[in-house]
Amino acid sequence: MHVTEPHIAPAHTRVALVQVASPVDETQSNRIARVVNLIRSHAGAELYVLPELWSPGYFAFEQYADRAESLAGPTVTAMSELARELGSWIHLGSIVERRGDQLFNTAVLLDPTGTVAQVYRKIHVFGYQSLESKLLTPGESLSVVDSPVGPVASTTCYDLRFPGLWQQISERGAEAVVIPAAWPAARREHWRVLTQARAIEHQLWVLACNACGTQGEVQLGGYSRIVDPSGTIIAECGSEEQFIMADLPRDAVTLTRAEFPVIADRLEGAGYVGLSSNPLL
Repeated sequence: MHVTEPHIAPAHTRVALVQVASPVDETQSNRIARVVNLIRSHAGAELYVLPELWSPGYFAFEQYADRAESLAGPTVTAMSELARELGSWIHLGSIVERRGDQLFNTAVLLDPTGTVAQVYRKIHVFGYQSLESKLLTPGESLSVVDSPVGPVASTTCYDLRFPGLWQQISERGAEAVVIPAAWPAARREHWRVLTQARAIEHQLWVLACNACGTQGEVQLGGYSRIVDPSGTIIAECGSEEQFIMADLPRDAVTLTRAEFPVIADRLEGAGYVGLSSNPLL
């Protein structure tokens, strides 16, 4: 695996994106152990971010029920122990979570004690050439919590395409958004445009960690990236497994919003909904 050297900046928070594949011939338990060892071998980040459903495999639809777990299951437990060992935050991407008789695509953020700090159940489950929307239940909540990169929200993959959700994220005070994804290579340019656009529109950090490799007949897109609040790409992976670190200036959001006050000039809440539709006014 290629490892890039971190981008150094003063008064920073060090973030790592862990772009991994989920080959079909690798067991879930072996993959969890491999990823734990990979992160352990690159200690030093304050926050680690993993892709969407890397543990069960996004396209392993027929295995979702068997590989579903609770928030005390094997993926969360392994990452919780690792967070405590490293004294770091870990956004473990997402898991197939079982709650009663329902399954969810659930993103989990762990603090340095291994405690669950945030849970986000994917709101926009994907249906195009995917069985996700048939197998999984959409989430119904959105939270912003404190983290080393400031107030942070989680979204997952397809959520990137829905500006109404992102409007709510920034209105709720987020200064960073983590996006675990299993975004196919066929639509990679959409991934690259939208991750930059969301950062620019809302003047916040976008920490977007995509899966890579091939699952079944689908080539995943890779190109995980860290985008700053002005839309500049701070660090980016290629198409293969890769581990990147970058140092994020802690005052970047404040400075960007002060210098170019898009957020301050934006109508809040129902401001746009209430606009007149009369063409003569």
